[in-house]
Amino acid sequence: MHGDEDDIESSWPPLLIAHVSEYAIFRLTGHGEVASWNPGARRIKGYAADEIIGRHFSVFYTDDDRHAGVPDAALRAAREHGQYDSEGWRVRKDGTKFWASVLITPLYAADGTFIGFGKIVRDTTDKRMAYEAVIESERRFRLLVQGVTDYAIFMLSPEGHVTNWNLGAARIKGYEASEVLGTHFRRFYTAEEAAQGLPEHGLHTAATEGRFETEGWRVRKDGSRFWANIVIDAIRDEEGTLVGFAKITRDVTERKTAQEQLEKARAALLQSQKMEALGKLTGGVAHDFNNVLQVLRGNLELLEGRHGRDAWTRERLYKAIDAVEHGANLASQLLAFGRRQALQPIVVNLAVMLRSMDDLLRRALGEVIEVETVIAGGLWNTLVDPNHLENVVLNLAINARDAMPEGGKLTLELSNAMLDEHYSALAADVREGQYVLLAITDTGTGMTRDVLERAFEPFFTTKPEGQGTGLGLSMAYGFIKQSGGHVRIYSEPGHGTTVKIYLPRSMEKAVDLEPRQPVTLTGGSETILVVEDDRRVQATVVETLRQFGYTVLKADDAQSALVIVQSGIHIDLMFTDVVMPGTMRSTELAKLATRVLPHLKVLFTSGYTQNAIVHGGRLDTGVHLLSKPYSREQLASKIRRMLGPAGTAEVHPPVASPSADSPSSEPSHAPESFAILVVDDDRSAREAISELLTTLGYDVRQAADAEAAMRALMTGKTDVLLTDIVLPGRSGIELARAAVERNPGIRIVFASGRDAPTPEEVGFDCTSLRKPFAIEQLHALIAAMHGQVEQGRNG
Repeated sequence: MHGDEDDIESSWPPLLIAHVSEYAIFRLTGHGEVASWNPGARRIKGYAADEIIGRHFSVFYTDDDRHAGVPDAALRAAREHGQYDSEGWRVRKDGTKFWASVLITPLYAADGTFIGFGKIVRDTTDKRMAYEAVIESERRFRLLVQGVTDYAIFMLSPEGHVTNWNLGAARIKGYEASEVLGTHFRRFYTAEEAAQGLPEHGLHTAATEGRFETEGWRVRKDGSRFWANIVIDAIRDEEGTLVGFAKITRDVTERKTAQEQLEKARAALLQSQKMEALGKLTGGVAHDFNNVLQVLRGNLELLEGRHGRDAWTRERLYKAIDAVEHGANLASQLLAFGRRQALQPIVVNLAVMLRSMDDLLRRALGEVIEVETVIAGGLWNTLVDPNHLENVVLNLAINARDAMPEGGKLTLELSNAMLDEHYSALAADVREGQYVLLAITDTGTGMTRDVLERAFEPFFTTKPEGQGTGLGLSMAYGFIKQSGGHVRIYSEPGHGTTVKIYLPRSMEKAVDLEPRQPVTLTGGSETILVVEDDRRVQATVVETLRQFGYTVLKADDAQSALVIVQSGIHIDLMFTDVVMPGTMRSTELAKLATRVLPHLKVLFTSGYTQNAIVHGGRLDTGVHLLSKPYSREQLASKIRRMLGPAGTAEVHPPVASPSADSPSSEPSHAPESFAILVVDDDRSAREAISELLTTLGYDVRQAADAEAAMRALMTGKTDVLLTDIVLPGRSGIELARAAVERNPGIRIVFASGRDAPTPEEVGFDCTSLRKPFAIEQLHALIAAMHGQVEQGRNG
């Protein structure tokens, strides 16, 4: 048994070597020649035993290693240290390379004699390639991380200390790697956020949830701030132990700025749309509201004219008129807020305007308020409506007075100013350039931030109920914006308020401001055509104008008014509402009317002008406007300024037929007993002529065609038949012939836009008027006929 065990013990190593194919196991002589060869060596290196035994083992090395003496060095190291273990590239028989794990051990005989080396080689190419792939991947990743400059990518220890640093981090944060490695990443936070523990909170969230993402202000090395998008990811090893954090930071300041600008633009658009919608709403409401106020005021003033001598009645009428004026002010402020006013800007020097307001301001503010005016030298001119600007200044001064109940100081300063990109409040709708600055400063209670943000909102007020409408500042805002300017409020509680108004500079010469003349009631004898679709307003203004002595015609719309103008009646002034029903606009009516009657003056009126006669917020050049509601004094004064002094209004009588003598003086009042039948198929023209004749005192009836005229002739007395020639059905000539046959004493007057027939042509006496004709001509002709009738009766 022991002999068998000894045989096994001595024979298993050769057996193992002979059957192992995963390892090359062979022996070298003391000089390095191959002395044995196993199947593993054949498989790995490719040599058969008879091809390699006896050759030096350096054949397995690369040329570079052989030239460097690596094989001999390996044998020496093994001899000196008892073993040599290494890895490296080796060469097969076919010249291909493989990565080898090599172990060389010196061999000794039983008596200790050195007999060579034992060498074990394993092909670990797959392992090496995997390792090199990892190394290459890490290298590429490092290059990638270092090459990224738009992102700060770096690692943190579990405690938050910086362990590596890429070029993007250096660019974004301003630190070089040597300056920041080993320091805590809280240095990148603002002092306030660091004190609040936000850095530690981010790490805690990432550690517990795996990821933390946020945005906020971060600080660069130079102290400047940038808006950062931050992602922190927890890094764990195979066992799940936290080994640190990966932190990615991106500078998104431009994105945030763009987003803020977009939000600002959206807010501005919404505000603009809100203002536009509110402007349209207030404009429409103001138009109807002002019409109502005009009816009230006109009738109150008519009552005042008839019953004003009674003190009790007069006092109540005045109170009612004051209430109408208050309503008109509210409507005006709504229009100002909606930028729907009809401004009449002129080039002015605000220094002159402000000085002229000194007494007014002192009376409005009282003795407890000290008023100081400071005007810089060389003040520029500006283009603005001075009357509206005076209202703005007065409103702001009264607001300042209310903010100083115990008294204080109000300072009004005028100076030149430049607005450019450095102006911190330069909004999107404010243009860069030169401005005239009007600053109004008080020493009052001031405003909180919340109040300041809402100061320009309509109907917003901090005053007790009943003491303010909340439209003063919104009116000022709308007017200044409509004037191309800019307004801003500076205020702090307890430190007073400053309102700064910037109005664009004008390079033109300033116009001298005319002193306001007292309004006087002056009428006249001219003919005025009133064009108004609101019957209540129309009736009131017609009655008022007649009380002034004018001859008044009326029309409900532009089309009807044009028919009256084209009918041949002389008209001195057309007083028309801007907003009219129907397809024809008031501006088109004015243009056509002045073509027919070149001498015609046109005065517009409205509670809301829209864009018909106002463009760019300014009244069109040469256009006259009387805003509703207006007083009878304002109406009388405006008309007389347009027509000239009473009695001197220029009259341009149209060409009449030879049978109609032009009157040389104002017609006298006609007797009511003289009856006239007016026949015209155009209702507006017929009613206009009839109303004029009625005003002169004639008994007037109307007919639209020959049949209706014949019925009228048969049912009542008719002294004069005034007929158009062209009528539906039977003509005016046929009608006149039938009328003469029935009543030989009737007088016939043909009114036509073309040549009328002569008595010889029709076979009966007749007279004609060529359209357009003046009422004086018609009246003189009929008065002459009346005299002839009377003579006939007396004779």
